[in-house]
Amino acid sequence: MHESVLKLIELAIAEDVGTGDITSRATVGEGKHSVGRISAKQSLMLAGMEVAHRVFQALDPSIVWDAKRKDGARCESGDIICIVEGDARALLAGERIALNFLQRLSGIATVTNLFAHAVRDMNVQILDTRKTAPGWRLLEKQAVKAGGGTNHRIGLYDHYLIKNNHISCAGSVASAIALAQKARKPGQLIEVETRTLDEVKAAIDGNVDIIMLDNMPVNMVREAVKMIKGRTKVDVSGNITLENLLSYAATGVDYVSVGAITHSAPAADIHMTIKCS
Repeated sequence: MHESVLKLIELAIAEDVGTGDITSRATVGEGKHSVGRISAKQSLMLAGMEVAHRVFQALDPSIVWDAKRKDGARCESGDIICIVEGDARALLAGERIALNFLQRLSGIATVTNLFAHAVRDMNVQILDTRKTAPGWRLLEKQAVKAGGGTNHRIGLYDHYLIKNNHISCAGSVASAIALAQKARKPGQLIEVETRTLDEVKAAIDGNVDIIMLDNMPVNMVREAVKMIKGRTKVDVSGNITLENLLSYAATGVDYVSVGAITHSAPAADIHMTIKCS
């Protein structure tokens, strides 16, 4: 597990448990054994199992984690996701933290799957964006993959994406592309955001790897795809919804970027019941 995720788990435990779970200390005897059942309360795509496991493991290293489903699995209401056994106080302390991870990440996977399923018979990939919760990016992008989506760049460091503000600073689309071409290292992709057909023409001439068609109406996207003629990959973005997804996907683009699959996904309904012995 990536170091940033381990730090996030540590932070989550620190902010919730703090100096100790006073309610559990008062009401649950020390050393009491318990069994917890984590289950779905709605139809969902599962994500976040490893991080949830690590939460309980951090609170009780001897925890027994019996996963009944894996990330990317479809769960229906009532399905048991996992059975976890261990110290009762540890399970009670970790319950909300683990569920927070599972609910948010499964929510992202579930929404992503709605988009991915809608274009399942088309040669189009659903891409995520950098519109993620601070500190959660790696987890949220894993959740996108669990839901059938594809990860776009992880951050500012691994993939050139020349956007409107870069173009303004560089002076033109052509100048921005030329500067990026000069600076890039082997294996790094260059993508440029375009908003007009003139910018699309400049991007074609710049020999970039991906042209993003940003906030264009469907008819303009269709015209841009005809201009590009398969010379580069095409990504469409900007206010893509389930209602207009198929119209954009049918234009011949390769990718559809959807910020909503991370920034607006509702938490999935997952709960945990604990019994002490």
